[in-house]
Amino acid sequence: MQNLSTKLPDYHAIAPQSKRALPNMSQTLPNNLSLLYSRPGFLLRRVHQISAAVFEDECRGVGLTPAQFGVLTVLRASPGLDQSSLARALGFDKVTVLRVLRGLESRGLVRRSQALQSRRNLAVALSPEGEQLLREAQKPAERAYQRLMEPLSDEQRVQLMVLLQRLTDGLEDHARAAFVPPPFVPPEQAPNQLRQNEVQALPA
Repeated sequence: MQNLSTKLPDYHAIAPQSKRALPNMSQTLPNNLSLLYSRPGFLLRRVHQISAAVFEDECRGVGLTPAQFGVLTVLRASPGLDQSSLARALGFDKVTVLRVLRGLESRGLVRRSQALQSRRNLAVALSPEGEQLLREAQKPAERAYQRLMEPLSDEQRVQLMVLLQRLTDGLEDHARAAFVPPPFVPPEQAPNQLRQNEVQALPA
């Protein structure tokens, strides 16, 4: 078996277009640090940090974070979703989804109300302002995606997505928060669903 502490990938060969020279970690770092920096968990976390930074940079004009954009996108596809289902649709825990909703609600982008069929559940829907902002966010979100994937060829992009999907599918049972995609509500049916959930909005 290959010893990762002494034999690391050639990072210069992997990313020859990098604007910043990459150190030869196997020569400049102790073996334990070289092993740490070559672990998939470390690299995935670093990519996530970069992804969030790129997204927030491109979406500065609309003032959305990746989490806020995700919530608005899910609510556009499934208006009137309850908070628990919304959290599962994004793989969030309840505390995270509540924090994101409060921020969006304070800006008038979403509204929460008690569902008629269950007073214990809260239904969430986009406001007209939220709908408009989500439309405005599409182009900067696409620019963020293109910036993030820029170092990869078209073939590598496909390979990356296939491998990431395989990882998430194979390890889903180990996740701390469940991921359950919501049912899609066709636009022509959305008004009916919202009327079923419509009650007086909760106070802020």
